[in-house]
Amino acid sequence: MTDRWAAWVLERRFGDPGEAARTLESLAPVRERVLEGAQIEGGDTLLDVGAGDGLIAFGALSIIGDEGKVIFADVSQELLDVSRELAGELESLDRCEFVLARAENLSPLADESVDVVTTRSVVIYVEDKQRAFDEFHRVLKPGGRLSIFEPINRFTFPEPEGYFGGFDLTSVAPLVDRVKDTYDQLAGSGESTLIDFDERDLLDFAERAGFRKVELTYEAKIEHGGGAHWGSELGWETFIRIAPNPLAPSLAETIDQALTPEEAERFVAHMRPLFESKQGTARSAVAYLRAVKSAEGA
Repeated sequence: MTDRWAAWVLERRFGDPGEAARTLESLAPVRERVLEGAQIEGGDTLLDVGAGDGLIAFGALSIIGDEGKVIFADVSQELLDVSRELAGELESLDRCEFVLARAENLSPLADESVDVVTTRSVVIYVEDKQRAFDEFHRVLKPGGRLSIFEPINRFTFPEPEGYFGGFDLTSVAPLVDRVKDTYDQLAGSGESTLIDFDERDLLDFAERAGFRKVELTYEAKIEHGGGAHWGSELGWETFIRIAPNPLAPSLAETIDQALTPEEAERFVAHMRPLFESKQGTARSAVAYLRAVKSAEGA
């Protein structure tokens, strides 16, 4: 059985297979900025925490050169197996290592054993975020670099009463409340980690971990007259099948659980025209953090 992390990374985040290429293309600038922030040099050993399907890790392979190494770390053995297979197809297995580990427990890796640590949208799923940063600092060699990207969901959530996905559905507010309640029930308590921090916390986590130099770039955007915050260019049928994160149900699954067929028809009748005519307000915020460990290792 596919675990929830692999299921989301490989399928559920796209809504339909045709969206995979577009989604991955949209992530290319994120990959480039994370790699740029890492200041990778030839021969480096890079640890990509929460490597997923290898977006960052495979991007690093062309930079580290023949003498470098990329360590793929993830909580999903299935995703590690997918990355291992792709590394084999790229004839790069000799420069790759695959480690089953959580961000907050990188115990398979020795102290001061890597030159670079990268992550993308990983800390957001970690309950003990400070411990994750402590682990990043521990495994880095003196002078090592950390480069991460994280969404800042506190900028977007919680939404005002009667709003869903950036759309004003106050005319069917009781249905919206039931959809939100059911979404929360299906997602479970694990989703609380998505909104329990902001950009200031990221700075604090890095500083407390012992990094001597920490820089953060925060970017926030509000777009009125836009689509939903996680799918502004999608068609409706694709949009409702997307799971916005590995812990969450899709909108279609949520509606099926929350509403009767007649209520679901009313809900969709109100939301779909707003979605398709882009009468929503899209809000998003992200942070890029770069940090350097002291050359003395302290």
